[in-house]
Amino acid sequence: MGEQSSPFFILKNTAVDKFFLTNIFERAELDILPYFIYDSTMLPIISSNSPIEHLKKVGPAYLKVLHKVGIKTIKDLLFYFPHRYDDFSQIALISQLKIGQTATIQGKISEIKNIRTWKKRINITEALIQDKSGGIKAVWFNQPYLTTTLKKDLIVNLSGKVTFDGKNLCLSNPAYEIVKKQSPVHTGRLVPVYHETYGLSSRYLRFLIKPLLSLAYKIPDFLPWQIKKDFGLVNLNSALEQIHFPNNLESAKKARERLGFDELFMTQLIVLKQKQDLLKEKAPVIPFKKELIQSFVKKLSFILTDDQRIAAWQIFQDMEKPRPMNRLLNGDVGSGKTVVAAMAALAAVKAGYQTAFMAPTEVLAKQHFETFKTFLKNEKVSAALLTGSSQKLLGKKTGKKINISRLRLKKQIADGRIDIVIGTHALIQEGLAFNKLALAIVDEQHRFSIAQRAALQKKIYQIEDGLPTIPHLLSMTATPIPRTLALTIYGDLDLSLLKQLPKGRQKIITKVVVPAEREKIYKFIEEKIKQGRQVFVICPLIEESEKLEIKSVTEEYKKLSSKIFPKLKIAMLHGQLKSKEKEGIMKKFKLDQINILVATSVIEVGIDIPNATIMIIEGAERFGLAQLHQFRGRVGRSEHQSYCFLFTDSSAKKTNQRLKALLKSENGFELAEKDLEIRGPGDLTGQRQWGLPDLAMASLTDLELIQKAREVAKKVLENKLLTPALQEKIRAFQNKIHFE
Repeated sequence: MGEQSSPFFILKNTAVDKFFLTNIFERAELDILPYFIYDSTMLPIISSNSPIEHLKKVGPAYLKVLHKVGIKTIKDLLFYFPHRYDDFSQIALISQLKIGQTATIQGKISEIKNIRTWKKRINITEALIQDKSGGIKAVWFNQPYLTTTLKKDLIVNLSGKVTFDGKNLCLSNPAYEIVKKQSPVHTGRLVPVYHETYGLSSRYLRFLIKPLLSLAYKIPDFLPWQIKKDFGLVNLNSALEQIHFPNNLESAKKARERLGFDELFMTQLIVLKQKQDLLKEKAPVIPFKKELIQSFVKKLSFILTDDQRIAAWQIFQDMEKPRPMNRLLNGDVGSGKTVVAAMAALAAVKAGYQTAFMAPTEVLAKQHFETFKTFLKNEKVSAALLTGSSQKLLGKKTGKKINISRLRLKKQIADGRIDIVIGTHALIQEGLAFNKLALAIVDEQHRFSIAQRAALQKKIYQIEDGLPTIPHLLSMTATPIPRTLALTIYGDLDLSLLKQLPKGRQKIITKVVVPAEREKIYKFIEEKIKQGRQVFVICPLIEESEKLEIKSVTEEYKKLSSKIFPKLKIAMLHGQLKSKEKEGIMKKFKLDQINILVATSVIEVGIDIPNATIMIIEGAERFGLAQLHQFRGRVGRSEHQSYCFLFTDSSAKKTNQRLKALLKSENGFELAEKDLEIRGPGDLTGQRQWGLPDLAMASLTDLELIQKAREVAKKVLENKLLTPALQEKIRAFQNKIHFE
């Protein structure tokens, strides 16, 4: 036996007894198991931590695609779970097969040959399969190599769809497997189906994973037996085996529950530990000044809702404490989050501190700057706008805009002479320092990474006793968060909800529009524009996509301006335009110099055009309910009746189910719960934001399992049970995810 020069023991004696080797290594308590994969002159011992390239059949091409999906070690492969199963467990007699049926048969190959069609130049492999009840033809396309694998007189399992070729029944492109003594892999059972990508098939993954399942029993189970007993969870090794090749659906369900619990448990540990760690930090104490806030509220042109008052009070209470606030202000579309944020900023400023307000886009940052200017015009507060392309300053005494260079503006921020700084990512760039930052506000926080939010919060300054502090953090989002997500993804945040809408907001008439009704809607729009109203048109993509066959902004703009409304003023807005172009277009739209604005989801949040009363959403089936609700919220902001038209060419039942949910409800929180139920958490906001593994994502709809995981995580942290093994597990899990 050779020396241990790597994670492998290279064996050159082909006569060495496999059983003897296994016992030697087990007695040495090494996480390895003999797995002979190369030739007879070099037989490595493979462990769960071995690189994937040491497996047979993993050459450079496969290695590249495996790395692409995050599989670098054997353990990664074992934790690459199937997303569904094909039930090929029942073997049918050939004589019982029916057209359209998906079935598994077992029989002998009586004939197999390759045929090449001259017209289409397609290679067809045809095999005749016989069982005791009869025969059937199996057909494969462009797989001529099958005749070297599937030979005459072999007994095979075939699983696939039964079709009719014009003369006889046949199996079209069936999965195949030669019947041997060991249990089947691709047929004759519940067959795992994995997420695939170009060059990576489920068949190939099954081929790799099945022989490695014994290694699952070498991976330590980090969950104490008492927890598994209390919550009815199976052992980790059994779960890993059964999730890939389950004995039955019940076994698959129990495996998914255990592994989903593990991922939720890790998630809960991470977010609860973040919350625990934050409590150890210090933050400036911002006293609540009742007279100041009462005076501010009296000057407003509208009456605050009860939800706004409650949220503001929760924020003031947080900021009075010497530890950092970490609160999420979750408000439905048009619920008035910005005025609550303005009150918090005013409290910080009047206590002698600075506030930073970060928005995801320049358009939104500029709008917030204008809104703050209106709210704080009588408060003698200085405010600045700082984005990648522009800067502005409002004087403290006059409340008027002052021209200022970028360098001078940064110096005044660093000197503490500017109270509130509103901007984009420019606020966290190098070279920008704050003198006494006490409050950081992040709008549409899910559009920033954790690192970006942390960078804003870590603009540290020294307080009187020399101890470093970090600012209070107020995050805001207009995407309503379902209860299960509030307990997991946002579990480290305290939550304030704005469900009420300001008085006077009219219900928006919402309608699904099929192709036959388009002309009627276009005439209706033309009439409303003649009455002085304006229109938003939202499209999913900027350029035309033949693959998805959905509307693009450029194509829709051309169609509307040249064919549908040639006499109207139409403009186009999307994220690839330069900042000045976007600013100019929005300014013209706000001044009613544009009738119709065709845009991407760049206008999803924050755009406030009271005179725009019609929202058209092309390819509505491509968006989630939460996003559609966001779009709809861009209208209905004046005394005029507003409308939202959902244009769709899809007749799919699931599409209609989703869109009807939007027609029935104006409540964003109800819609978010419905969206979670129908689409799943990965698509809740139109993108997979958090980087969670698939099982954790799927489990975000399981409130009971989430509560179990949260309860266990709390006990572990409270009782200080974070063992080195568990800490290592947390670190590994954090490397795989990002809560964004």
